[in-house]
Amino acid sequence: MLTGLAIIATATLGLTACSTGDKAPAASDAAGITVYNAQHESLTQEWVDAFTKETGIKVTVRNGSDTELSNQIIQEGKASPADVFLTENSPAMAQVENAGLFADIDAATIAQVPTDFRPSTNKWTGIAARSTVLVYDAKKISADQLPKSMLDLAKPEWKGKWAASPTGADFQAIVAALLELKGEEVTMQWLAGMKENFMAYKGNSTAMKAVNAGEVDAALIYHYYYGDQAKTGENSKNVTPYYFKNQDPGAFVSVSGGGVLESSKHSAEAQQFLKFVTGKSGQEVLKSGTSCEYPVGSDIAANEKLVPLKDLQAPSIDPAKLNSAKIVELMTKAGLL
Repeated sequence: MLTGLAIIATATLGLTACSTGDKAPAASDAAGITVYNAQHESLTQEWVDAFTKETGIKVTVRNGSDTELSNQIIQEGKASPADVFLTENSPAMAQVENAGLFADIDAATIAQVPTDFRPSTNKWTGIAARSTVLVYDAKKISADQLPKSMLDLAKPEWKGKWAASPTGADFQAIVAALLELKGEEVTMQWLAGMKENFMAYKGNSTAMKAVNAGEVDAALIYHYYYGDQAKTGENSKNVTPYYFKNQDPGAFVSVSGGGVLESSKHSAEAQQFLKFVTGKSGQEVLKSGTSCEYPVGSDIAANEKLVPLKDLQAPSIDPAKLNSAKIVELMTKAGLL
């Protein structure tokens, strides 16, 4: 995800989308909305193009990272020009929610997303999901040598053998899940072991490429980086994905979030956009598009190339409780940031 802000005026042509059942306003009458986007730019553009084609509502997208944009929204407060906020991970959504800046989500939108993929507070909703995965070089690590738990990566036998991108919101969401599941003491012990054992890379793709190139034996990333790279094999031909399952912290499924800002001057259109993203047309983009992420709404099945969500055996975590500020504090204390 690019960290610099870039305003993109979207085109009105895009993917063909099925009707959501809402009456689409005429283009000349539709108010435009601004989306602060921390999701992958290409995925959000697919959503935006399909939404604009169906409704005539124009969308301006400002791209940035999870933490960058959540902090900006909080700094802007009620003066924020954002109507909608989309993220890759849920801690940034919880940060904005805790600042009291989200409007209530329309009930029809909430109804489209199962409880496993939205916060208990219903102040925002899941829009997509990605699974934690250990990618490894099968020539260096045999199946019987794979860790039974993500916690095993802190053990001495894994010293110098695995990589991660600790400065990224993706990895910090994984640690936030560990904190919620196991508590602060276990989390700090694991972070201390990580500090001794791991090799730092900037970005999940870079960490996976390092495994592929033989620089390191394994990397803890999200599944879709492997999916993206596996299309050509250029950066993944020596890489095999391993799913921890068994409700392990390493089986964490991160929820990407979407919310409408309380300060939105176009709240009806903003709510319509979020309903579209979580509806059949928006979730079909996840199944048939290029994102390699999991649909979470409207009973849309994942791309057949992905391990089904139900088979991941992910731990149950309320995404509203993932604390990004606490994770930064603990990772800084452990010398990882």
